[in-house]
Amino acid sequence: MFQHILNGSFFVFMAMLVISIFAGRAWCGYFCPAGGLQECCMRINDKPAKQGKRNIIKYVLWCIWMIGIIVTYILGKNDVTIDFFYMTDHGISVTEIYNYIIYYGVLFLFVVPALVHGKRAACHYFCWMAPFMVIGSTIGRLLHIPQLHIEARQEDCISCKRCNKSCPMGLDVEQLVRQNKNSSCTECIQCGECIHACPKHVLHYKMMWRNKK
Repeated sequence: MFQHILNGSFFVFMAMLVISIFAGRAWCGYFCPAGGLQECCMRINDKPAKQGKRNIIKYVLWCIWMIGIIVTYILGKNDVTIDFFYMTDHGISVTEIYNYIIYYGVLFLFVVPALVHGKRAACHYFCWMAPFMVIGSTIGRLLHIPQLHIEARQEDCISCKRCNKSCPMGLDVEQLVRQNKNSSCTECIQCGECIHACPKHVLHYKMMWRNKK
């Protein structure tokens, strides 16, 4: 029978949700190890990953995951308990041979798309954690909570495209700046690489209402 246990992953995912209300997908830009691993792959393939409909895949995976959690909760009968280190022996979760199947499977899921499709492709296509932060950002915007984002002095842009080249997510930062006077979009991870790359210091961090014109 299924058990009602809140483990460490639950609290990490909730932290992602709460942080994203104020900082968007900054977690992806500063704390995600899978993101860092994919950036290492950029030495082999640094082309921007194609986006569009492929980005929907991660939302489908997230919905399936959430449905699975809801179903197991309904079928479970025990009281909800908290065990931060549930199924984690000696500080790590990989303690049996079969655990390596999951471990290397996750590595494969993030590394191979980055090598084949380009910059942080798995973040765009498969990351089941990204929707938490997209939802958090949306909540913050709807509640008119000031959020961290990258703003631009549009009139000072010289169209050198260094921001585009530096973006680890392969975004067209210049186009976003031209359209919105900022680089805000659901795929921006607030890493600030475009800020450092801009020779005219057009881009900068700012806390403000995302829907402000």
